[in-house]
Amino acid sequence: MTALAEPHTDIANIAGMTATLRASYNAGTTRPLEWRRHQLQQMIKMLEENEAAFSDALRIDLGKPTVEGFITDIAFVIGEVESMIKNLKKWNKPERVSSPIVTQPAKSRRIPEPLGVVLVIAPWNYPVQLLLVPAAGAIAAGNAVMMKPSEVSAATSTLLARLVPQYFDSSAVGIVEGGVAETTELLAQHWNHIFYTGNGTVGRIVMAAAVKHLTPVTLELGGKSPVIVDESANLRVSARRIAWGKWLNAGQTCIAPDYVMVHEKVRAEFVDELQKAVTAFYGDDPRLSDSYGRIVTNRHFDRLRGLMAGGTPVIGGEAVADDRYIAPTVLDNVDMSSQLMHEEIFGPLLPIISISSVQTAIDHINANPHPLALYVFAENKRVVDNVLSTTTAGGVTVNGTLLHLTNPNLPFGGIGESGMGAYHGISSVRLFQHMKPVLARGTKLDPSLPYPPYTDRKAKIFRKVL
Repeated sequence: MTALAEPHTDIANIAGMTATLRASYNAGTTRPLEWRRHQLQQMIKMLEENEAAFSDALRIDLGKPTVEGFITDIAFVIGEVESMIKNLKKWNKPERVSSPIVTQPAKSRRIPEPLGVVLVIAPWNYPVQLLLVPAAGAIAAGNAVMMKPSEVSAATSTLLARLVPQYFDSSAVGIVEGGVAETTELLAQHWNHIFYTGNGTVGRIVMAAAVKHLTPVTLELGGKSPVIVDESANLRVSARRIAWGKWLNAGQTCIAPDYVMVHEKVRAEFVDELQKAVTAFYGDDPRLSDSYGRIVTNRHFDRLRGLMAGGTPVIGGEAVADDRYIAPTVLDNVDMSSQLMHEEIFGPLLPIISISSVQTAIDHINANPHPLALYVFAENKRVVDNVLSTTTAGGVTVNGTLLHLTNPNLPFGGIGESGMGAYHGISSVRLFQHMKPVLARGTKLDPSLPYPPYTDRKAKIFRKVL
């Protein structure tokens, strides 16, 4: 597989492009619900009319199977945007709240209003979904938005840069391509919110840049998302669901199972079931499968091949550099001090660690930064409840993987090292809004109680009602 040249936008134009969005927002372009609805409809239209082109771009960038690309990038975005369109009026309606007695006569409400001009910086692993879903939330909330796709997924970036101006109102929805230089210039501009998906190193750079304008930031990061397999788990189902979540997109998923802590009593049987799942999903030679992807770049391939030294392959282990192929790999005899266990894997390597009790797994999780996702497999409800009540993670799926992300009624985001802020569904809209508190008083009545002079009688009344 040959990597494409890095796409870019002329840095000299970025400040002017940002100013255009600001002027359009200030002119009120993005405020009407009909404008927002039309832009969201255009997003769906862009994906539907160019589905084949997006599929081709995802295949070039990631070797992504057509069905997988449709499910995880195209259909996922369409589903989220359709929900936003359906609920647009309701989610942007002022909310009535009660008013305390001391404010009477009064009525109180919270009015959702857009923040202004939003920057969305997306990663390469799901380059359509992770750019367009937050951008859709920003639009639905009434903001102008600048999109920055990843230069690593160059084919998808180039396609988006061509299509976005054709389908959206370019006065309020922009796109900038490029790498470090272009992103640095973008971060030098004044934004009202920055949404970044990626790694913690760049996340810190984004936050540092945001300080200049006191810009609020949402960080969707990652980390090492653990899996606990209890001795009570349904091992066949657990292995299939873990295998699917791990090797989707060749493991290049921010909430992919990073490592498995399995009870020692069922470890051997669990590994056998993993092997059966790999064979059932991808055949005897996954490299020949049209359902298995590739590593995004040579640099990432070399990094993953280096991480493999932290354990012994008991399933897979094959790596072919000129195809950027690494087989679905399960690693045993894991060195807990190795890089394999200290950095996010973000690839198709799955370390297996034996535990004598679920408490051992809980202690390990709590001794490390909060993960973006946590997965627990158990038929014993007390085990599940114990894990949920004694650990902290950005999100959890019980007896499954990844699927908490797919429910638009659940906010998705990290905590601590795995990120800050959450989105999806109404959370995507609220993220890019200020809920403006408004209290309006009538003038027909004007009680003298709150006004000076503060008599003993008034003091007694205050003590009773406050």
